[in-house]
Amino acid sequence: MSMASASVPQSSPGASGINVDRGVVLLVSLAVVVVAQIIGQVISPRQSLLFLVGGLLGVTLYHASFGFTGGWRRMVVEGRGRAMRAQMLMIGAAAIAFIPLLALGNVFGQPLVGATAPVGVSVLVGAALFGLGMQLGGGCGSGTLFTVGGGSARMLVTLAFFIVGALLGTAHLPWWLGMPSMPPTSLGLVLGVPGGVAVTLLGLAAVAGVTVLIERARHGSLERPAEPSRRGLTRLLHGPWPLVGAGLALAALNLVTLLVAGHPWSITYGFGLWGGKIASAVGVPVASWEFWTWPGQAAALNDSVLADATSVMNFGILLGAALAAGLAGKFAPKAKLPFLSLLAAAIGGVAMGYGARLSFGCNIGALFSGIASGSLHGWLWFAAAFAGSFGGILARPLFGLDGFKK
Repeated sequence: MSMASASVPQSSPGASGINVDRGVVLLVSLAVVVVAQIIGQVISPRQSLLFLVGGLLGVTLYHASFGFTGGWRRMVVEGRGRAMRAQMLMIGAAAIAFIPLLALGNVFGQPLVGATAPVGVSVLVGAALFGLGMQLGGGCGSGTLFTVGGGSARMLVTLAFFIVGALLGTAHLPWWLGMPSMPPTSLGLVLGVPGGVAVTLLGLAAVAGVTVLIERARHGSLERPAEPSRRGLTRLLHGPWPLVGAGLALAALNLVTLLVAGHPWSITYGFGLWGGKIASAVGVPVASWEFWTWPGQAAALNDSVLADATSVMNFGILLGAALAAGLAGKFAPKAKLPFLSLLAAAIGGVAMGYGARLSFGCNIGALFSGIASGSLHGWLWFAAAFAGSFGGILARPLFGLDGFKK
């Protein structure tokens, strides 16, 4: 995931010579404390904990620039697969814990449910749309959130239209669910825990192996990470973090999410809910749409947004990324953007929102959490989204964005 470049105003160099946006750090830190307190009192301490987990996810995503969009584009355009291998490692580490825990069904009195979904036409179409949209929008589900938190004005446009697309998806999902599909399939249930873990890890290793073969064929050797300019505590606080370490941290935080929330990390359900609440507030009768008449969706639409675990974690990601950007001295919104770039952001956002709703999640809810849960739909999502991403890369030059140019 590439970060928008911008000058950094009003930064103060710390003792280590690192520019720190002190105002941003103080303001965001105060916001985190206040919001956590409000959520804990209005909803529950558990919900407050999920908000803080989201904050840690935001810090990790930002400091490592850990997004799927840029990593997939580098693989296609440059033949460099370091980011994709880190993604496979992240998913594999989570799967080793997820599949056995989900087989238990209950841990410490907390029921556990995996990110499983039907395998069918809606996933195939939705994931392809998402992959196309992520290359035009400039970020995936998690990438959109952490770059908005870091101050990217362009990604704010992507997020706004992401919400629009997610709302449209709720209007049409019942029709798509009528298309041919198989029931949700869990490898852990079909093959047993050892078999489910083994097949999942073999599949992830195969993807990583293909990236190695392609990279060596094109470049003769694998790309090595740049030598870090900071080390120790300084690097921990200010970044950049190594991809492998960040991937393992994200896997651990997803595990915490599963144990606390009872389900794995997801992102895009919150966008559809936000869209539904906004539309309802301005008089659109979304409560009568079939999707929003289903018991769980109706309850979420009528309840406080703070009662939705996905939403409070998304809020945490935004604030966590803002804190990380302030610590790194990089929080600097960029306002002047070309019209075609903004148009691509809008189209990409709608495609991602709509596609995520059809395919039961994004790169986090469907790919990361889906495959880690042993869900077969996660693998279909991966293949379709990667194909769609390839199409998005081809389309980027139409909007003045780099496509196959290095």
